[in-house]
Amino acid sequence: MIERLIEWSIRNRFLVGLITLLLTVLSVYSVRQLAVDAIPDLSEVQVIVKTEYSGQAPQVVEDQVTYPLASALMSVPGAKDVRGMSVYGDSFIYVIFDEGTDPYWARSRVLEYLSQARRFLPSGAEPELGPDASGVGWVYQYALIDRSGQHTLADLTTLQDYTLRYRLQGVEGVSEVATVGGMTKQYQIVIEPNRLRAYSLSLDEVRSAIRRGNQETGASVIEMAEAEYMVRARGYLQSREDIASIVIRTEAGGVALRLGDVAEIREGPEMRRGVTELNGAGEVVGGIIVMRSGENALSTIERVKAELTQLEASLPDGVEIVTVYDRSKLIISAIDNLTNKLFEELLVVGLICALFLWHFRSTLVVMISLPLGVLAALAVISWQGVNANIMSLGGIAIAIGAMVDGGIVMTENMHRHLSMDDERTHWQRVRDASVEVGRPLFFSLLIITVSFVPVFALDGPSGKLFGPLAYTKTYAMALAAALSITLVPVLMGVLMRGKVNANQHRPIQVRVIKAYEALLGVCLTWPKLTILLVVALSASAYYPLQRVGSEFMPPLNE
Repeated sequence: MIERLIEWSIRNRFLVGLITLLLTVLSVYSVRQLAVDAIPDLSEVQVIVKTEYSGQAPQVVEDQVTYPLASALMSVPGAKDVRGMSVYGDSFIYVIFDEGTDPYWARSRVLEYLSQARRFLPSGAEPELGPDASGVGWVYQYALIDRSGQHTLADLTTLQDYTLRYRLQGVEGVSEVATVGGMTKQYQIVIEPNRLRAYSLSLDEVRSAIRRGNQETGASVIEMAEAEYMVRARGYLQSREDIASIVIRTEAGGVALRLGDVAEIREGPEMRRGVTELNGAGEVVGGIIVMRSGENALSTIERVKAELTQLEASLPDGVEIVTVYDRSKLIISAIDNLTNKLFEELLVVGLICALFLWHFRSTLVVMISLPLGVLAALAVISWQGVNANIMSLGGIAIAIGAMVDGGIVMTENMHRHLSMDDERTHWQRVRDASVEVGRPLFFSLLIITVSFVPVFALDGPSGKLFGPLAYTKTYAMALAAALSITLVPVLMGVLMRGKVNANQHRPIQVRVIKAYEALLGVCLTWPKLTILLVVALSASAYYPLQRVGSEFMPPLNE
């Protein structure tokens, strides 16, 4: 079969070249769409349920909210772990799902079980789902700073909550924009107990009056001069004066008892549970961008920064947006560093091939097929949904050295056939040289390809970490094996014509062969000593190996 495939490729060399060109264009397009991140996402599939139960102690939250919800969510299909946490006024439940669970299916099932569990909750406790993001969705953070001193923290919080947050949540790939720090403005009604007693009022009556006083009501329409006019009572509260004017009841004689008669109305901040400072220069208002699960981190951050640039023009005088955390710097630094190393590796491989083959066109045969295999491997992981990170590109780096083996063996054998004096045509020599080594060459590369198959059996964080590396290395080697029996014979026929230099005209190769022959002679002369030295060298590694530390992965300092 391998021989027939080689012969077919040589007979249809124009078609092979056209297919290669089309695949190259498609691969370049796919690579441009490839999602990019610094490291693989090692987090588990989880759904967060947050329930606010204002003013309640952690034990009350635990007994009345966290425990009933956690008990109900333990029976969600695919859930392997349910963790609950109760703090003052809030309950958090983390539902961890089995590996491979679709996150949106998981969210829908949690919602289904939440609807059944609501009847067990006290009034005022309303559970809601957290953002559809992974554990590493925190990709960007900014701060609003007032350089002029004209705006309070409450003003900045209002700007963040009602202008920036809504605009940024509409950016593609953003799951949530969380506000940190700042101060939420409140109209506070401070009741005077003595006045309540004097007017024989209860707090419930005051609450009901406030609710009635903050609403608008429609009153149908009236017709005047053949035109309809809508009638509505405008009652939304706009200021402290409006709140103070709310009528609680009408006293004898038609005198209205207003809220301002029994309470003090003032502006103040909502109770805060924390503050945000920037570089020790004082309090600021911050925003955290949480990326949607499965999105391209680099593209999402770029879109967020573009939106922030547009928003800066509409900010009040003296207010500016300062970047606090930007994961794109880490991503670009890590990927650029590894990409540069890949190019350096390609150049070194090309230089070594040129020095040992000592024939420029033969080196081209090897080097043309190498980037094609790399591009195709990256295209495959793009179609598969795996992003480009230091692990997936590391798989390419591991495979590059072995990917050129097929081209080197083919061209070396072609050199031998070109040096023969016989009546064969040029393409017959190409066919004979390719068929002669094609089968063992293909299967030797295939053996290297399957060497990383055990990595696919890893699960949990280890599988997520090394999976991208195994994918790219396997795809690159498989494509190199395929190119060695399809494209390489065609390239040899096109580029390698006429006589080529014999071994004696390759100075570096001749010296290496002579040195190897001398070393081999020594080893064969004293075989027992050779084996003893190898065993001794292997045993000498035992002591340092016992003292080598271990960790899950090296620190990635940002």
